[in-house]
Amino acid sequence: MSSGEGAPRGSGRAPKLVQGVDYYLENGNFVFTAHYHLKRGYCCNSGCRHCPYKEGGMPKVDVTVVGADALSPGGRDDA
Repeated sequence: MSSGEGAPRGSGRAPKLVQGVDYYLENGNFVFTAHYHLKRGYCCNSGCRHCPYKEGGMPKVDVTVVGADALSPGGRDDA
C-alpha cells in the first residue's frame, strides 16, 4: 500500500491522516482542519478551532465519552 492510501476497507482501522490536509502541528499539538471535521461528519463539542459545525452550521451531535473502565467487566455498577 502506498503512503497516500488509507487503510483497506473493512480493516477496522481509520484512514491515515494527511499533514497539511487533515491537520497541522502547532507547538507540538495536532490542530485538525475544517476538512478533517467535515470528513468525520459531526461535532465532538470540544471547541475545536476549525469546527465547521459551529456558528449556525450543521447541528451539533451530543457525544458521550465512556471511559475504558466502564467497558470492562466489573467496571459498571448495574445494581
